[in-house]
Amino acid sequence: MSRARSRIVGSISVFGELLITAGVVLGLFVVYSLWWTNVLADREASKQGDQMRDGWANSGPGALDTKDGIGFLHVPAMNSGEVLVKKGTDSKALNNGIAGYYTDPIKSALPWDSKGNFTLAAHRDGHGAKFHNIHKLKNGDAIVFETRDTWYVYKVYKELKETSKYNVAVLQPVPKESGKTKPGRYITLTTCTPVFTSDYRYIVWGELERTVKVDSDRTPPEELR
Repeated sequence: MSRARSRIVGSISVFGELLITAGVVLGLFVVYSLWWTNVLADREASKQGDQMRDGWANSGPGALDTKDGIGFLHVPAMNSGEVLVKKGTDSKALNNGIAGYYTDPIKSALPWDSKGNFTLAAHRDGHGAKFHNIHKLKNGDAIVFETRDTWYVYKVYKELKETSKYNVAVLQPVPKESGKTKPGRYITLTTCTPVFTSDYRYIVWGELERTVKVDSDRTPPEELR
């Protein structure tokens, strides 16, 4: 084999090894992004959730203290367990494996408000991926929100499978894009789509069906049994 050809073969061999190494590194990064961040986020969310429940147990009657969160979201169709909900939708908050309620561009109503839209966001992949299975929600499915003293039971009535990330109309107090024209008590779940991207947003709307007072055993409503 000529010296020039030997050099070419050697270069190709080195380049191939570099590609293999890059593939391994990329694979490890994917594992980190899609698995290890979930482990860390779930651990942190569990810790924060325990703190809030301890606060509920040790607080007497009076105004709700929201510094540790406002409650837990339960969505059986998503099979994501209880999801702690706190103020804010920035990445720093959501990376802790929680759902956050919007403060901007349109301020979210809260479940106990007489009218408005309770608007939430959570990650769909990595960092807990609490809304990973949002596509499994269908009309009539239950969305239950648990606070210190009340269960709020919503029912899904509309999904928007893809919309612009800049479409803030979905967060309006009356979400007209969902077909509603009058004030009510709504809930809106938002997350990125397609999975593993942040190009668009997936939206699910629900409407409050009833409330149930929390009893001494914290017996969940029938939708969660």
